Amino acid sequence: MLKSLRSDILHEAESKDLKVIIISAEGPVFSSGHDLKELTDEQGSEHHSEVFQTCAEVMMLIQNHPVPVIAMVNGLATAAGCQLVASCDIAVASDKSSFATPGVNIGLFCSTPGVALGRAVPRKVALEMLFTGEPISAQEALLHGLLSRVVPADQLEEETMRIARKIASLSRPVVSLGKAAFYKQVHQDLRTAYHLASQTMVDNVALQDGQEGIKAFIQKRKPVWSH
Repeated sequence: MLKSLRSDILHEAESKDLKVIIISAEGPVFSSGHDLKELTDEQGSEHHSEVFQTCAEVMMLIQNHPVPVIAMVNGLATAAGCQLVASCDIAVASDKSSFATPGVNIGLFCSTPGVALGRAVPRKVALEMLFTGEPISAQEALLHGLLSRVVPADQLEEETMRIARKIASLSRPVVSLGKAAFYKQVHQDLRTAYHLASQTMVDNVALQDGQEGIKAFIQKRKPVWSH
């Protein structure tokens, strides 16, 4: 599943036509994480290393991808499934969704999910989830910053598509530049962050679409993006 996800995320990643990616699931569970049958001592540590390495690669790929990635969650997201939601740029969930890092209950602490979770929610919220394994509701997840928004289940696809269509209507080079810059500066000290962001603004102004957008605004017309 991870390799399939990696393949799908990479599919036509550099295509000018690709503007946004939505990750969703069918059924009552968004993702329950790793298949524990793959993690018994019958497979050995080499196989286990590959499993977790592939997982980390997929999570980093989402952040490093040139277009925004949206999680559309309807149901339960646990362990690496919760990690996946935390790794996405935007996460929209139905009000019946819930989120947990329950590994501690079966003797396998959710250390890798903790990387993404600890970067998405306050430390004390992340640690309570990691130490107790207890789920939080969609509303709690929204409150703590794991989600972008929560809607009734029957409005989930419509709301996710509304956000996706808005992103798709914008300039891919501009959005791509902005996404990369955001993640580059977010964990820096303030001075370094402003230095990086200021240079990005200069680079943005130099883009064809940067100039097109500025001229369109001045001329009071709709911009025509290169792609």
